[in-house]
Amino acid sequence: MRGTSPSVRPAGPGRAGGTTTRREGRPGAARTGAGRTSRGARAERLAPYVLVAPAVLILVTLRLWPLVLGVNYSFTGDGASNGTPVGLSNYLELAGDPLFRTSLRNVGLLVLLLPVAVAIPGLLATFIYLRVPGHRVYRAVYFFPAVLSPVIVGAIVTLMLGFDGPLNAALGMIGVGPVDWLGDPGTAMFTVVGVHVWATFGMALVVFLAGFSTLDASLLDAARVDGASLRQVVRHVIVPGLTRTIQFVFVTTMIGMLTSMFGLLFVMTNGGPEGSTYLPEYYIWHQQGQLNRPALASAASTVLFVVMLVVGLAQITLLRRTGRLD
Repeated sequence: MRGTSPSVRPAGPGRAGGTTTRREGRPGAARTGAGRTSRGARAERLAPYVLVAPAVLILVTLRLWPLVLGVNYSFTGDGASNGTPVGLSNYLELAGDPLFRTSLRNVGLLVLLLPVAVAIPGLLATFIYLRVPGHRVYRAVYFFPAVLSPVIVGAIVTLMLGFDGPLNAALGMIGVGPVDWLGDPGTAMFTVVGVHVWATFGMALVVFLAGFSTLDASLLDAARVDGASLRQVVRHVIVPGLTRTIQFVFVTTMIGMLTSMFGLLFVMTNGGPEGSTYLPEYYIWHQQGQLNRPALASAASTVLFVVMLVVGLAQITLLRRTGRLD
């Protein structure tokens, strides 16, 4: 019966062709998958640049471009010569200005005191990490000055360090004569730097504690088992393990000393006595805000930028060499 008998058809060219078509479709799908993989890899390579682009744009717009404008403006004149190119006249005037030379000498003093400013939060962070009794309280106490305004810190310390202030009164009780902490050119700069270190080392302390979280605790345990003293542990375990953290703290502390002491200087000494506490940033403000000489202030800003760049690179190079030697 034709109606009920199954039709058996030989595999003809059409059927074979269909099969061939399906087999040939697989390389096309493979190419599509490869294309998607290629696009995914390309997107993965571009993702970091896309994420960094906003920060780079902000940096270029708000930092690098104003820096270029400031450097260009430093080669122009002030007053009657406003906007007129004057070559290196502003830089030559800076070289002959005693106040600016004093500010650069104070920068050298800051560089010499920088290891102390870094060692203090480093040692305190070490004690906290080793869990000395009361370490939780110390962590809050040490960080507290960092949340205060420099103006408030300067005002409070100025009252305490006054010639008739409580500190000199306490020294008089033990037979030590009063010290003119802020009125003597030989002690004023050291006093301001000491206050700045006390008021800001809380941030460096936090950075050191973050660095300790990456330190291998087994090395400390091994040092204790071997009977190493605290000095040996710090020198041979902690310092090599925190090399990058120390580099970061050195650079950021130096930048802070050069660019964040204006509030203390303005409140505590106002640049005195006899200009002994001038720093480049205070000199820049004096020329721009008091004497209305923006071109000369731009030249001083350019010099300050170069000084910060040279000092920062020198610090990083020295610390890297020290780390390799260790």
